[in-house]
Amino acid sequence: MLPEIERLLLLQDRDKKCRLLRAELKHVPLERKNLEQKLADARHHAGDAKARQRNAEVEQARLETEIRSRRDQINKYETQKLQTRKNEEYQALNHSIEHVRKEISGIEDRQLELMETLEALKPEVARSEKAAADAAALVQRQLTDLDTKTKNLEAQLAELETTRNKYTEGVGEDLLDIYKRLFTTKTEAVVALNHEVCSGCHMKVTASTATATRAGKSVVHCEQCNRILYLGDA
Repeated sequence: MLPEIERLLLLQDRDKKCRLLRAELKHVPLERKNLEQKLADARHHAGDAKARQRNAEVEQARLETEIRSRRDQINKYETQKLQTRKNEEYQALNHSIEHVRKEISGIEDRQLELMETLEALKPEVARSEKAAADAAALVQRQLTDLDTKTKNLEAQLAELETTRNKYTEGVGEDLLDIYKRLFTTKTEAVVALNHEVCSGCHMKVTASTATATRAGKSVVHCEQCNRILYLGDA
């Protein structure tokens, strides 16, 4: 095997590791986004339950105010009854009092419904708040792990990129340009020739190409995919 091909195989192995590291790093923002969305969903659920509880409590207070207002109205009508001497006015006031009492009864029914709602919401609020707290703790640990993972990936990539030049020593610029183009467009630039079949495109090469590859005296390319060949299985 030509020394240049040996160098390119080492370079390709390094470049493939770099590619994998970059792919993992590229995926990190999506991992972070998914974790943050998981936390946001848990907090939203907890906030929704808490908001429904708060709204029910506000409604209860509003109804209590309405009941007091209507009882004040009844007291006013009772006072007016004591002051009137006309039977028609007396009966009209009784009718008004009865009407307000029915309104109060309706409001009290609504209060009972709200009390049941609030009782049902208590365990839901507790569960959702605990779930949000648990999710926050879990996501924080996962984010910390993700930060550590990112730093490790970046360190590995930096080390590989820093030492890249030593793998290109002894390889001509023209061949390096060809390698770079092939590696970028075809995943692998240097592939084995196994039983006269290119392991890159899986096509059989010509007899002359197979012979030149076996000889190992020059850089040989597959006629189909242009990848650089080296002898694998005979």
